[in-house]
Amino acid sequence: MNEAMDRALDMISDQQQTQETFRVRGGFLVAVLAVILAIATLLGNNVEQDVLRLSIATADAYSFFQAKNIRQTSYKLALDQMNFQMAGDTTKLTSAQLELLQSGIRKYTDTINRYESEPDPADPANPLRGEGKVELLAQARNMEQRRDQAMARDDNYDYASVLLQIAIVVMSAAIIVVSRPLLYLSLALAGISILFILNGLFLIVPLPL
Repeated sequence: MNEAMDRALDMISDQQQTQETFRVRGGFLVAVLAVILAIATLLGNNVEQDVLRLSIATADAYSFFQAKNIRQTSYKLALDQMNFQMAGDTTKLTSAQLELLQSGIRKYTDTINRYESEPDPADPANPLRGEGKVELLAQARNMEQRRDQAMARDDNYDYASVLLQIAIVVMSAAIIVVSRPLLYLSLALAGISILFILNGLFLIVPLPL
């Protein structure tokens, strides 16, 4: 009788020890998941700021491009009028008026060409620097592409954060009820969230949504 009771007590003690070990390990895993969640949240906040900054920069570049285009068109219209005058009867013009007209044509032509392409003197081979239409359009498209990449990263980090929050809840429930299936489910969710974080960092696979 005493031996049976001792065995029963030993079994209860072992079971309690096993449960305690399970809860300790589960608590440690919750802490790990919380750290990963903090990293995913930080990465998400950073790319959100990048999206906002790049969106503003893209809009500014396109606005600058449009302003250049409007001014260039104005100069083209004025140049057309001057060329029309030069093609007509210039005998009625004085030499000073003719020189002024020719000087205006040269000046407007140079301005139109400069508005079309004006590389940065410090780095003329770099299309992402300069203030001409060609350079401004290249800058706008580059920032637009970078903005889209930042938005794609943000989506990955959002999915990762949601899955990690669910994983922490499931892990907490696993600790309370001492359930290995719930623990494995939590780890599976955490594994998927880590894949989202990695995909956010390297953009290996585009998300369908």
